[in-house]
Amino acid sequence: MKAFYFKHILNFHYPSGTSRGILNQKESWFIVIYRENKTGVGECSLIKGLSPDPENNYEQTLKKVCDNISNGFDNLSSRLNSYPSILFGLETAFRSLESSDSVTLFSSEFTKNQDSIPINGLIWMGQKKFMISQIKEKINSGFDCVKIKIGSLDFDTEIDLIKNIRKEYSLKDLEIRVDANCAFSFSESLEKLKKLSDFSIHSIEQPIQTRQWENMAFLCEKSPLAIALDEELINLSNSEKEKMIEVIDPKYIILKPSLVGGLKKCEDWIDIAVRNNVKWWATSALESNIGLNAIAQWVYEKHANMKQGLGTGKLFSNNIPSPYIIEKGRLKYSTKNKWDLSLFDQQKQLLL
Repeated sequence: MKAFYFKHILNFHYPSGTSRGILNQKESWFIVIYRENKTGVGECSLIKGLSPDPENNYEQTLKKVCDNISNGFDNLSSRLNSYPSILFGLETAFRSLESSDSVTLFSSEFTKNQDSIPINGLIWMGQKKFMISQIKEKINSGFDCVKIKIGSLDFDTEIDLIKNIRKEYSLKDLEIRVDANCAFSFSESLEKLKKLSDFSIHSIEQPIQTRQWENMAFLCEKSPLAIALDEELINLSNSEKEKMIEVIDPKYIILKPSLVGGLKKCEDWIDIAVRNNVKWWATSALESNIGLNAIAQWVYEKHANMKQGLGTGKLFSNNIPSPYIIEKGRLKYSTKNKWDLSLFDQQKQLLL
């Protein structure tokens, strides 16, 4: 058994805004394991300013993992706790290797195109006109749930935008989620949450910066708007995880496998959430279709019953061609479309 890795820069179709800035490109690394005539592929997705993986020796760590791939996942993973994205890539590469075709990691009605996954439409930050056009496009294509990135525009402008959306689409017609990406200061956050709650919003993700457990607990108790923890789950020790949930007592948590260390660690979070009566959904961390595929198949396997954040496959102009399509707000694995994994064969020829 041998392995190699390579970098792949994903290009956005259009600049995509968050409270952390504008994204034009996104870095991913692929781990490819091969044994006789079988191949396994996993993706290590990095988001600058959010992924906790140390950047200064990231590639060296990938090289060491691939050089020692014969040691197996359990041995290698025990030394990778500081590299959650590599853990996710390695875990799914091994699962891919053991699959029948490199891409069916969890065989189900979903991978047979007999069922689909409900998802939210993602609305990126930008000028008001651009955001309205995104919302109309999502609704016209059949979405009944959208997630709007907030925190980079003037708050009154964002409130006006949401107010206009709600005037046109009732709660029955459209579920609205918002994501602040830690943009609010604690001192102003409760007042902002109260204003947002006037528009029947489902929830807000991570309104304030992480590691303010008492402040976040206060908001969860006092806010009329349900709070979902996202960035708060990153970079916690095992002993901190349950303590954080008990202290803050959120309504929801959001699982990003690339940021919390893979699928098994997401399952640990689900166990904690269930014990504490906290609901969850999963989202991508802007992976290509390789990482998205692993997350989507795993989510379906977990019988998740909330709308998931897995509608990111069409963001990139150079994504890996796959069977994934979105129809009427649902993610489908179309049996009419095929995977094109030639990029990995090409890299194998170049590197070996």
